[in-house]
Amino acid sequence: MANDENGEQAAAQPNRQLMLQKVYVKDLSFESPKAPAVFSGSPQPRTELSLKTGSREAGPDTHEVTLTLTVQAKDGDNTLFLIEVQQAGLFLMKGYSPEERGMLIGSFCPGTLYPFAREAVADLVTRGGFPQLLLQPINFDALYAQARQERAAAEAAPAAGAAEADAAGGTH
Repeated sequence: MANDENGEQAAAQPNRQLMLQKVYVKDLSFESPKAPAVFSGSPQPRTELSLKTGSREAGPDTHEVTLTLTVQAKDGDNTLFLIEVQQAGLFLMKGYSPEERGMLIGSFCPGTLYPFAREAVADLVTRGGFPQLLLQPINFDALYAQARQERAAAEAAPAAGAAEADAAGGTH
């Protein structure tokens, strides 16, 4: 009887497939505008990291997801280095609902690409003559959930504003 139930559940689930097909660097940039002067003295660098993701359909059931990392190290107003890496991947996604695909594209795929981008940044910093930079792990599930909450709040705000305007207009 348990086998029948498991068989029914498997039949009810669509045939899902998620596969990383290709990982590649789409764009890569390193700048050290104050070199070689930046290597003299003892700067106190402050590092800033920004992330951006994008996706596009690359074929049937295939999405290209691009994770862009921008890393800037500054000492006061002086830029020590600026790095931008666009790490991309092709992901095959079959059998997922649009909502599930959105979650995969917004969380799973960037999380898969991040170690590759992190390695590229570490390599560029070292090749640029600076001490090793290790970017910390990132919880892309939490970032995706936060972005969804912010988007929902932003969508609700205009609707609430319109309702308040209607209510205010009806009292005159």
